[in-house]
Amino acid sequence: MVRKSNRSAGKATTKKAPVKQLDPVFLTQLDRYLFGEGRNYKIYQKMGAHPAVLDGKKGMHFAVWAPHAKAVSLVCDRNHWDPSANYMLPLEDSGIYEGFIEGMGFDEIYKYAITTQQGDILYKADPYGFSAEFRPGTASKTADIDNFRWTDQKWMTERAAKPTFAQPMSIYECHLGSWKKTDNPEMNGFMNYTEAARELARYCNDMGYTHVELMGIAEHPLDASWGYQVTGYYAPTSRYGTPKEFMYLVDYLHQHGIGVILDWVPAHFPKDAQGLADFDGTPTYEYADPRMGEHPDWGTKIFDYSKNEVKNFLIGNALYWYDEYHIDGLRVDAVASMLYLDYGRKAGEWVPNKYGGNGNLDAMEFFKHLNSVIRGRKDGTIIIAEESTAWPKVTAAPEDDGLGFTYKWNMGWMHDFLNYMKLDPLFRKGAHNLMTFGMSYATSEKFILVLSHDEVVHLKCSMINKMPGEGKDKFSNLKCGYFFMFGHAGKKLLFMGQDFAQYHEWDENAPLDWFLLNEPDNKDMQNFVRDLLHLYRKYPAMYELDDSWDGFEWINANDADRSIFSFIRKDHTGKNSLVFVVNMTPVARDDYMVGVPKAGRYTLLFNEHGTVKPKSCKTVYVAKKGECDGKPYRVEYPLPPYGCAVFRFNY
Repeated sequence: MVRKSNRSAGKATTKKAPVKQLDPVFLTQLDRYLFGEGRNYKIYQKMGAHPAVLDGKKGMHFAVWAPHAKAVSLVCDRNHWDPSANYMLPLEDSGIYEGFIEGMGFDEIYKYAITTQQGDILYKADPYGFSAEFRPGTASKTADIDNFRWTDQKWMTERAAKPTFAQPMSIYECHLGSWKKTDNPEMNGFMNYTEAARELARYCNDMGYTHVELMGIAEHPLDASWGYQVTGYYAPTSRYGTPKEFMYLVDYLHQHGIGVILDWVPAHFPKDAQGLADFDGTPTYEYADPRMGEHPDWGTKIFDYSKNEVKNFLIGNALYWYDEYHIDGLRVDAVASMLYLDYGRKAGEWVPNKYGGNGNLDAMEFFKHLNSVIRGRKDGTIIIAEESTAWPKVTAAPEDDGLGFTYKWNMGWMHDFLNYMKLDPLFRKGAHNLMTFGMSYATSEKFILVLSHDEVVHLKCSMINKMPGEGKDKFSNLKCGYFFMFGHAGKKLLFMGQDFAQYHEWDENAPLDWFLLNEPDNKDMQNFVRDLLHLYRKYPAMYELDDSWDGFEWINANDADRSIFSFIRKDHTGKNSLVFVVNMTPVARDDYMVGVPKAGRYTLLFNEHGTVKPKSCKTVYVAKKGECDGKPYRVEYPLPPYGCAVFRFNY
């Protein structure tokens, strides 16, 4: 009973005095100094649990930061979870405690028993633990993350050599726990990392996605949090397997040409008893003042970015995923909540900065530090901000007073796009500017256009059910929306299930409705998106100059009465430029003409049915001289209801 209660409890009391043990001298004075400065970027190699030898005997070394603890001990199966059995030694002026347990190896569970200044004992999981028990267990687990045989050297070398912004990026956002289910009820039907690797690679390659963005990989206690309430920042969740099995997933995807992006949550953490909250009996990882240290809407704690040790914990964690797991990118969740001191708060509920403003200066400095380190790697790794406001210079370099992110999610475009697409086509002419406004600021940041999981939950409807009309009209509308998105400047992200028009909202407890692919309309939608993704990857004009005005030109941004949009996408050479036309109404325009910049042949590559096969319809149109849309030439093309068209030409 002692073992069970101590593993699951968050608090107990004891009056036994600490007993010192020999110092394994694992953390050097330099290690401790750099940690205190916030610059020990490999701190995870010393903190947490690591195999070691002491006095010729093999075992496991442990180190934990608990600066205000009265005492810290290690509890595990070997000492029957007795907090008085293995006290740890405080290392001078660092707040770090270290200890050694002889004979302990991998795959053993443990916690830290932290005696507070008030004499209570808190049972805490290891902040630097490499693995954790399968929920509802809350203990950390020793794990071997060394000596994995990586086979992705070609991918890593090519990634470093490629110019980042000039590459195609079409991201498949995926929640592994609900993507597909398997027949293993003891693990809630979760697919193993190795199974998922093969399935994901096959699907993404078939569809044409360039990257997978995985939700909820860091360990978290509650499925319904989707992985955004993290208790194990250094532990790939045990829901889907071991750390090395997760390495296999990344390695396998790389072998098959798919990049891997992880969601990362440095904005906040939950109050679970085994987690970081009040770690040593005091606000250790969080701000002490609840006006800064707690999110009133989310019921979570906020990291204290003024503490070097906390910044080192987070920066080390980001680099850990890049270095140890070969991750290609991190998508930083809830950046706005970090930047604004008044985020989610009313007047009087927040503390202004020293200049009287609402910007969190500590968080700004943290981002600049982190992103400077990532930029300095020069290995093709990226970091993406989910920043929902107009905060300036999110993707500008820190030396130019920017935050230094590689990309920013374009939340403004997403809201305008969805507000337009939800409208009955009859009323779209009055909201035409919602679709054109995005290009007015498209080069102000390095943007990713996103239709993410957040848009298909909490009664917001799936993408297909956001569309107006009935039956096939819904599918036609959604095709037009996706077509416009992929023609627009910016990298792309689609959440799983929306590429085949799943009807119901996303449910983290259920797999996607793959059976819908037996339905003609859903299969047709998937084929359309597949063709669109492959078109996107084939033609550099669709991605190469996303952040430059040289890559985009409106033909007619003002055809509101007919709700038609037309524009040109260009690559850096001027060859294989593309004309895009989309009709957002069910009205046929048999006499439609689109203005073009020069004479010549315009080849139809793609329409509302997907990739155009030359024998299936007329594919070559010769431009005629005569002004149209302010251009000196025109192409006459009968535009069908909800018609889409892409023409290739040499500018």
